[in-house]
Amino acid sequence: MNYKAIIFDMDGTIVSTELMWQTATQNILDKYTSHLPQEKKEEIKCYLKGVALYESCKYLAEHAPAPINPEEILQEKLQLAHDLYDMHKVTFIPHFPEFHGKVREHNLKCAIATNAICATVERTLQHLPLRDFFGEHIYHIDMVGKVSKPNPDIFLHAAKMIDVDPKECIVIEDSIHGIRAAKAAGMYCIAINTANDRHLLQQADEIVDCYQEIDLTKLIYKK
Repeated sequence: MNYKAIIFDMDGTIVSTELMWQTATQNILDKYTSHLPQEKKEEIKCYLKGVALYESCKYLAEHAPAPINPEEILQEKLQLAHDLYDMHKVTFIPHFPEFHGKVREHNLKCAIATNAICATVERTLQHLPLRDFFGEHIYHIDMVGKVSKPNPDIFLHAAKMIDVDPKECIVIEDSIHGIRAAKAAGMYCIAINTANDRHLLQQADEIVDCYQEIDLTKLIYKK
């Protein structure tokens, strides 16, 4: 297959914000599900990795002992995470800029297709020059009717916008939900093990521990 594009997930794949979202989730769990043991909370946090904010807050509300509006949790979790963005330095995942340079050298099109909502993309743009790498090709789930991964909608939308057949796209992801979405879209998926959860990434076509392990020349001309 002669691949023509690479589509990147955002959080945990190209920007190091996963710990901030995990911290926000832990704070929500401590507040609304104090009846649960920490072991169960860790299980919930693991499941929610890569889950869209809309869906994660519905899931959290289901575990609260008293009825609560998921929208209330959403606004609180969003504020907690974004405050952490401002308190700590948001950085690129190691070696992403260099890898993106190689993507350009191979004349591959590229885009972001993220489960994040518009507000989070905008906050990320305040910290990192994503448009220097992707221009206007930054797509979030508010653009596809809030349909989140593991549904393939956001990946198919990105492929359409960059005018590349899904089968000619490579996806780079860091979560099981994103991997499933990429495979449902008919795309080749590389899982990058930024969270050291290799056992959760087994459905990907290949797994790497860092960008330096990806051999673009070998990959894009893979038969």
